[in-house]
Amino acid sequence: MAETTITIPEPQITRDTNVVDPLNNPYNSFNSLCHDLTSLQDLACRGSWLTILDKIARARSLSLLTKPHEHLIYLTFNLLSLIKLRRFNDAHTELESHLEDDDDHPLNSPQYRYETYPHHYPNQQGSMAPFALRWLHAHLPSTIDKKQQSLDRFYTLLDLVRENRRTADGKSGNLWQKREVFVVNTIVSYHLSVKEFKVCVDLMRGLVNEKGFDVDAIMLSKFGYVQMQYGDLEGAKRTFREVEKMVGSGNENVGLRNLVSRNKALMYLVGKDYVSAVREYEECIERDGLDAVAINNKALCLMYLRDLSDSIKVLENALERVPTVALNETLVVNLCSMYELAYVNHPDVKKTLSNWIARVAPDDFDSSCTRT
Repeated sequence: MAETTITIPEPQITRDTNVVDPLNNPYNSFNSLCHDLTSLQDLACRGSWLTILDKIARARSLSLLTKPHEHLIYLTFNLLSLIKLRRFNDAHTELESHLEDDDDHPLNSPQYRYETYPHHYPNQQGSMAPFALRWLHAHLPSTIDKKQQSLDRFYTLLDLVRENRRTADGKSGNLWQKREVFVVNTIVSYHLSVKEFKVCVDLMRGLVNEKGFDVDAIMLSKFGYVQMQYGDLEGAKRTFREVEKMVGSGNENVGLRNLVSRNKALMYLVGKDYVSAVREYEECIERDGLDAVAINNKALCLMYLRDLSDSIKVLENALERVPTVALNETLVVNLCSMYELAYVNHPDVKKTLSNWIARVAPDDFDSSCTRT
């Protein structure tokens, strides 16, 4: 795909005391925010990353993007698509050619602020750089074996997010809090990958204990998962009990009830009580047949119980019944491992699975996980 340089109008920095926070005043629709954004959003949800690249190239070539923030939104979708397709070098080239800045904070430039373009954004101030673009800018170095640079950028992004959360209010404040949780979870995943468990526990504990922070059951459960990986099983049990109290026995929210059951099942797994774990996962699946985590983990527990036939049936039925939910690399890897254990002719069986996946999988699915 040919490179196209973003052309942003000459900055005209101004100040207006009657400013409006864009996050507290959302656009009426995606398309009123940016050209054809609804279509891009829909394609991304379906994993049609190649189609997104084509649409972006067409919009750029026909000059359909008229405002500075639209160029940044399209850059974000382009980068995300390239990363999803594992075209990391292309993603680096795309970002470097458009930001044209060598330092680690190019998105803080005045050219990416609303007040720089008063004729486009009257009475608006702040950064127009999408949060997703900042996240991708931090993540990209890790795709070319520069994990420390990525980690440094994520900590810088965390500082920015926390500063904005503390000064924001209303819907804007709630959004910055969600972003802080997202960035902390990303940083934790980096530290977990190199087994720096103590750092992970401290990060999550700081988030959970922060004054004025709205801690929910999902966030608290993630803290429990980190405690488990650190080896603090008693601490994880206490955390999961807090989650159960928070959700309550009479809660009608299926997602939260399943969260509590999956937490219980994890503790059974650690204790190698696979029968009890299967029971919890079955309750999850009865409540929500789309719970892919419960489906996958139930099959693993059955495998540990040496019931390969049923474990294979669980995963095959899920792929047949809800392929858009169940079709992910982790589940397919597990299913192929079970085939290898159960069948002498497993290469033929895996080939059949691989052919089916090729017909229904999204563009970014890694077909090598079938090991055919």
